[in-house]
Amino acid sequence: MKKDNDRSTSFTRRAFIVGAMQGGLLGLLGGRLAWLQVAQGQRYKTLAENNRINLKMLTPTRGKIVDRFGTALAVNDQSFRVLIIPEQTKDLEKVLSRLQKLIELSQRDIKKVLKTARRQAAFVPLEVKDNLSWEEVARIEVNLPDLPGLSIDGGEIRTYPYGESAAHLVGYVGAVSRSELTGDPVLSLPGFKIGKTGIEKIYDKALRGTAGTAEVEVNVVGREVRELKRNAGDTGKKVKLTIDTDLQIYTQQRLKEEKSASAVIMDVYTGAVYALCSSPSFDPNLFTRGLSAEKWEEMLSNPGLPLNNKAVGGQYPPGSCFKMVTALAGLEEKKITRNTTAYCPGHYDYGDDRFHCWKWGGHGKVDLVQALAESCDTFFYKMATDVGIDTLAAYARKLGLGQKLDFELSEERPGLMPTKAWKMGHFGTSWQPGETIVSSIGQGFIQATPLQLAVMTSRLVNGGYAVKPWITGFVGDQAGRDATWPKLDVKKRNLDLIVRGMNRVTNHPDGTAFASQIENKSFRMGGKTGTAQVRRITMEDRLEGVKNKDLPWKYRHHALFVGYAPFNAPRYACAVVVEHGGSGSGTAAPIARDLLYKVQQRNPAATPLFPEGGLSRMSTPPPRKPGKREE
Repeated sequence: MKKDNDRSTSFTRRAFIVGAMQGGLLGLLGGRLAWLQVAQGQRYKTLAENNRINLKMLTPTRGKIVDRFGTALAVNDQSFRVLIIPEQTKDLEKVLSRLQKLIELSQRDIKKVLKTARRQAAFVPLEVKDNLSWEEVARIEVNLPDLPGLSIDGGEIRTYPYGESAAHLVGYVGAVSRSELTGDPVLSLPGFKIGKTGIEKIYDKALRGTAGTAEVEVNVVGREVRELKRNAGDTGKKVKLTIDTDLQIYTQQRLKEEKSASAVIMDVYTGAVYALCSSPSFDPNLFTRGLSAEKWEEMLSNPGLPLNNKAVGGQYPPGSCFKMVTALAGLEEKKITRNTTAYCPGHYDYGDDRFHCWKWGGHGKVDLVQALAESCDTFFYKMATDVGIDTLAAYARKLGLGQKLDFELSEERPGLMPTKAWKMGHFGTSWQPGETIVSSIGQGFIQATPLQLAVMTSRLVNGGYAVKPWITGFVGDQAGRDATWPKLDVKKRNLDLIVRGMNRVTNHPDGTAFASQIENKSFRMGGKTGTAQVRRITMEDRLEGVKNKDLPWKYRHHALFVGYAPFNAPRYACAVVVEHGGSGSGTAAPIARDLLYKVQQRNPAATPLFPEGGLSRMSTPPPRKPGKREE
């Protein structure tokens, strides 16, 4: 009996515990049910069984591009666009025709919208036209009752305040093409634009920022009901350049006086680029605000090629600007010394061939410094045959020619410095001695960009440091390229001798650019003129006295000048190329004079680009031994 009582008591206790647990669970379920039905009833009523929550991406704000002083080169302005939702109108084409009477809208634009509408769901908004003026917005708003499905949407448009002055440098943005789709969903946003050229292209991912999201309630067919939550995303990073905007504008305006020209101004020690221009240019705002077919054809047909960045992508024979390379090779290989002289009768004979000096009648007896100052071709002809083309090519590459310089702009081209192996590989024929002779004065196969010529000049005058050009100071708070450069394996006394010759070019009465000297003694410059033949000058031309200025523009010589300033303590280097401009002394040298005078007046190197300690020891010139000024 006792065992039965104990068993009954134990069963009753377990039943009570189980019952209590069940009661507790039922209480929790009941409380939760009451919460959902009473407190949250309205919310879940709205979120009906056929509704769901979608995440919608929001276009991020593109980062600014500024110069070294913080002046904006690329910004975002408020913009308005007109959208249409096809499902909200019975006759899409009719509504667009009504809109055409209110704003400028071409038949091509209408056909594009109709084509897109056939490919997409009817509830998806379509962009009809962007960058509306206030007057257009007002006209549409007043007539909205008669334009079912249309709406005005606010946004941003990329704007370039200085237009053509910085177009090749900053670049522009444009709509994403099919080939540019990478799987990144932000690229599929309506109206989203990416960098197409220049800095806009190189730093596109950093500039575009991070897309935001909006939590949107949509019904069963995907139509938006309301927005529940919004995360704006992150604005793109600001890109700070080494450019001096005022100097850039001045350079562009100075080049605009010629039919086609380009120029680069850089720091010979840090490699920072202060101005980089190509003329003719174009207005990058046309690509963001709408480019007509007529304007596009006009730019394509312009012989000056306004869409090409000739400062980094134009490849030209360097002409006599190459003579410093030949001189360095001869000095380093001990084929000549500072005391070597040559007699120039106006030509140089090699075998059965005669190679003419530019000066009819010759220069007489000259040494290296005189040969550079007066640009005597004959002096370098003889030296080049002793040095050889492969050795010339090696020194050219040391000075930055014939190769890309790892510059930020994708439009950069490598130029060309030929060798024996190069010719055999490209033409299947052997290199000839006469080709070495013409190469010694920067003709023949040799090609160089204005950027490379500025680098060559910098390496010659900075004491032999292998400086490279760069233009990006900061991306966000990430510092740009370090400015420490290795030393070239060349003797400084040889560089100094070449610099003496370059100083005489502009500061000695016999110099080829003496007429373009800077008269202010504190700002004086040195440099080298260059005239590059576009077509071969025949003996008939010489006998008939055919003048370059009488030839059609496309057959005239290119005019070049490379220079640096101040001439007794170089800090700035400049390269100018005027396509078919005639002589370097008469056309390119005056432009370079004006640019080097302007950059010294502004002195952008005195304004730190980096925080304290951000630059290396090469941010300032290395100590120089006092020496005699070469007047």
